Amino acid sequence: MRVSSVARPLAGIVFAAVVAAGASVPVIAQADHSHQAAGKNDQAAALVKVVRDATERFRDVSVAEAEGYALQFGCVSGPDAGAMGMHFVKGELVGDDVIDATRPEIVIYEPQPDGRLKLIGADFLVLKDVWDASHAAPPQLMGQLFHLFDAPNRFGLPAFYTLHVWAWKDNPNGSFVNWHPNVKCESFGGDR
Repeated sequence: MRVSSVARPLAGIVFAAVVAAGASVPVIAQADHSHQAAGKNDQAAALVKVVRDATERFRDVSVAEAEGYALQFGCVSGPDAGAMGMHFVKGELVGDDVIDATRPEIVIYEPQPDGRLKLIGADFLVLKDVWDASHAAPPQLMGQLFHLFDAPNRFGLPAFYTLHVWAWKDNPNGSFVNWHPNVKCESFGGDR
């Protein structure tokens, strides 16, 4: 299936921390905030490492295919935000509400000019209806909140939660954002 590069998915869940600081804020409160930030950074780095370790064997796409991952959606790109790359999906993992950092539903590749596929990350995906049926809050993985893609969407899927982890190609916009400005789909031949 080819995916239109014009359609843009909706990111429906955005959370921001608001910190009000004034002259009367004690130094200890500021130190606690920096300790929390350091803890979040440690947790983020730990998630990237877990995903990297769990997907190391998929650097060879034939290993991913042998384990049941199959290309879906062609090479996903956006008109102004870069690309996501080629999503190899393991269908049996998508239909449940289990999120396991060592078993991503999707492994992501970037097509190379020489025809090879380079592993660049993983994507954790759970259908919104399935998740919401037994959970009161949106999914998180090691402290990272999933993004909501509402329906209708460019993938033709019902609404779903997703978390990209750019474990194999550093993303200047962050390790857990949907789009990667340095991923390209130009070398995708559509023959896989």
